[in-house]
Amino acid sequence: MLAGPTTTEELLAHLVAFDTTSRNSNLDLIGFVRDYLSAYGVESVTIPSEAGDKASLFATIGPPGVGGVCLSGHSDVVPVDGQSWSSDPFTLTPADGRLYGRGSCDMKGFLAACLGAVPAMTAAKLATPIHLIVSYDEEVGCTGVVPAVRKLGVDLPLPRACIVGEPTSMRVVDAHKSGMAFVTTVTGREAHSSMPQLGANAIFAAAELVGELDRYRAELIEAGDPSGRFDPPSTTVQVTVIEGGTAGNIVPRQCALRWNVRGLPEFDIAPLLECFGRFAEEVVLPRLKASAPEASIVTVPVYTVPPLAPQTGSMAELLALRLAGQNRTYTVSYGTEGGHFQEQGIPTIVCGPGSIDQAHKPDEFIEVSQLRACERFLAGLIAECGRP
Repeated sequence: MLAGPTTTEELLAHLVAFDTTSRNSNLDLIGFVRDYLSAYGVESVTIPSEAGDKASLFATIGPPGVGGVCLSGHSDVVPVDGQSWSSDPFTLTPADGRLYGRGSCDMKGFLAACLGAVPAMTAAKLATPIHLIVSYDEEVGCTGVVPAVRKLGVDLPLPRACIVGEPTSMRVVDAHKSGMAFVTTVTGREAHSSMPQLGANAIFAAAELVGELDRYRAELIEAGDPSGRFDPPSTTVQVTVIEGGTAGNIVPRQCALRWNVRGLPEFDIAPLLECFGRFAEEVVLPRLKASAPEASIVTVPVYTVPPLAPQTGSMAELLALRLAGQNRTYTVSYGTEGGHFQEQGIPTIVCGPGSIDQAHKPDEFIEVSQLRACERFLAGLIAECGRP
């Protein structure tokens, strides 16, 4: 492996070549990272998923048993299905100062920079350890990192600070919104469309529920963002998928709504869910049951991504600002794994190379200049951690 990839670009090319779309296993990539670290004398621990087809990796460089700084990034990427790419999405392609490939920006660029810094980390005889976490299933709800995070301070060292390397254009982000997704399934009764009184139209009922969610959306926009830091400046509600009906001449028996809420850090979703449930049970459902006593409306959570709340003056914030040469923090509206680390009692910020504007798109890319900026950031971290 020592004769293998050593530069950030070479490592990124290897990482991009692994098709770690969230529906796939990431074990080959994890094996590559494990072998790479081992070649530099760094031991690692893998935390397998319940099904055993995926895993997170945890490694420590520096003195064991000491709280250090954690660098965390996810290995999974979003699908390329239906997207029109100008090059092979799983072959890193350079052009005009950019590196194109699925995951180059979100967020294998950060992982590559971290791995590229490993030789300098091992040579530095660190006084404060640097921990590396490579996770899975971030793109489907930030769920894969949770088993690893739950081990921090129990079976694994508890870091004093965590830097999640999502693409922020190397700006220090101290807060982001939560993410909560739900599926509401309406079940009525089928009938011939010429005799609707014999059925219970699930799509009509679902439409009422969509209207109610739209009302909440408008109220939250009106409430705004008291901090004045987020864009868009409010908690948001979105209905993203509607599936229902079987044919043009059948009263639809079932309709499912997929919807989500992205909440400001202080947002409490419990009152919204209570109001929505009461509206479903007291207003919509009785109309269905009038002709179909078996009718039902059921809402189930799909995932919950905790928010990242500001921790002004925390070690993570002060360290990241110093390393990035900045004097202010930023917010983002997308979710990250950062909230899980914060819930574990670890001060956390988000800072990584690349722009979120390029993520999830065809011809995803990262600017080479962003990788250089990340390398300088990590070189500063190594210097900091080398001091007694």
